[in-house]
Amino acid sequence: MAKLNLFQKLHKIQNEILGLGKDKKSFSYSYVTGDKLLGVIKPLMNTYGIMLKQEIEKVEKEIINYKTKNGEKTEMLYSVWQKFTWIDIETGEKDENSFFASGMTDWEKGLGSALTYAERYFLLKFFHIATDEDDIDNSERKKEEALNEAQVNPITPNQLKQINILIIELGKDMNVKEQKESVYKWLKIDSLKTIGSKRAIEIIEKLKETKKTKEAK
Repeated sequence: MAKLNLFQKLHKIQNEILGLGKDKKSFSYSYVTGDKLLGVIKPLMNTYGIMLKQEIEKVEKEIINYKTKNGEKTEMLYSVWQKFTWIDIETGEKDENSFFASGMTDWEKGLGSALTYAERYFLLKFFHIATDEDDIDNSERKKEEALNEAQVNPITPNQLKQINILIIELGKDMNVKEQKESVYKWLKIDSLKTIGSKRAIEIIEKLKETKKTKEAK
């Protein structure tokens, strides 16, 4: 029987993983953990004699200051350019893949977060592994959830009035259309019809804080 080359082995692994169910929740989003993913892939890598080498090629750091309901917070944002190399231990054949990830937590933890995130998502995307729902970063799913929440708990007339007043006050040098387009883009919403009562409260607080900052300058 002819020996398999590296790409044939990788294809075998892809064929053997049909999908993975999400096993952890964070900030109301479910996702597949690295432990579960490696628990499935690593035995297959051992079976076919494949190693995966993860290398850091470039790191950029940026201090991020922002405000929370509990006061000001400072974290370090790590942007990490990496290289993942598949290696066939029998032949030495290699396949190199560039990958980018970022992580922001308390100072040095951000680097580890970026490396862990990169490994997990590189494997998920490389092998086209389906999960039982859209993944944690799926913007279309987030939009759908927001619309559902808006239908169940729609924005109240008073909230709508407050938001419109704040939008006008923040953009006095623009016409109404420009004001709304600018603020909606900043708030990452399509229109006030797409948000629910809970999201409206968050938006009002954010607009008030921005107004205070603008007036203080």
